[in-house]
Amino acid sequence: MNLRIGEWLFISAQLIYMKRFQTTLRFICFIIIIIVPSLHSFAQAKVKEINHQSQSWFSINSTTRLTNKFGIIADLHMRRNNFAADPSFYFARIGANYWIKENITAVLGYGQMWVAPTTANWHHFVQEHRVYQQIQMSTKIGKISLLNRLRNEQRWQEKIANDKFTHNYKFTDRIRYLLSMTIPVFKNPKYPSLVLADELCFHFGKEVIYNTFDQNRYFIGIKQPISKSLSFDTGYMMVFQQKASGYQYDKNQTYRLFFYYTPDLRKKK
Repeated sequence: MNLRIGEWLFISAQLIYMKRFQTTLRFICFIIIIIVPSLHSFAQAKVKEINHQSQSWFSINSTTRLTNKFGIIADLHMRRNNFAADPSFYFARIGANYWIKENITAVLGYGQMWVAPTTANWHHFVQEHRVYQQIQMSTKIGKISLLNRLRNEQRWQEKIANDKFTHNYKFTDRIRYLLSMTIPVFKNPKYPSLVLADELCFHFGKEVIYNTFDQNRYFIGIKQPISKSLSFDTGYMMVFQQKASGYQYDKNQTYRLFFYYTPDLRKKK
């Protein structure tokens, strides 16, 4: 009797398992038959589109040392399309700089960007507000100077409809990592050095659906000192940016000219 009850329980469990398995199998078949072809059709319809542009990018970047621990950073940027004929954006940034060590700094700051309209016959610039945090470390391997920078930006980008401000904003949180190498070419430090750099950007947010990858920027050029506290780098930058649609990209061939001003205002003992 007990054996029959055990067999019955075993057979019942098998039947329940088989029913669940069949239900799961039907669901998987539904996914394969209905959803997968739909995704394939979507992929076929959305062929990658790359918009090729030429740009120029100019900026002044300053880091002012006030005390052993504190200072101020401030940047002004201007980027133009069609090499230099049309505006792309204007950007201003300021921040409080804290020296953790002589080669490690942390920054908290604010930035504002004005982005030129991309729709024909529109006139209003999109405004973007940023709060950002960053940590930066400079080291040396032999004669090669390395710069590692991790930056986190909270961005509020105003939406424009029919060339009018809506006072509604798209929020994204963007993470940027920069690795830059300065390689001496000449023994004389007054002569230019080779610069290689790459920066990866990813962003997140409720409205970021198809383009978690934001952009990649790589740069090759020279860095030239002018004085103890003033230098510049110039060269070629390629900016490859994914648009919100997910299948559209901007590939910007960019001429870059950045100035760096680093005054030290500490009182000398």
